[in-house]
Amino acid sequence: MNTLAFLSSNELIIVAIVAVVLFGGSQLPKLARNLGRAQRELQEGMAEGSKEDSDDTENKDESS
Repeated sequence: MNTLAFLSSNELIIVAIVAVVLFGGSQLPKLARNLGRAQRELQEGMAEGSKEDSDDTENKDESS
């Protein structure tokens, strides 16, 4: 699912300019890298949680 689908190209350009002004050109790669790491950790945690849930469900079914 694309979370930026509701923004037009002009709005995306404005958002990019605001980001450069707020964070500076040298900080943007660091910010993007950290956001990518955070997103990856979140996805791994969600996958681990859903795996644990499915394991718990299977264990309950076997014990019944």
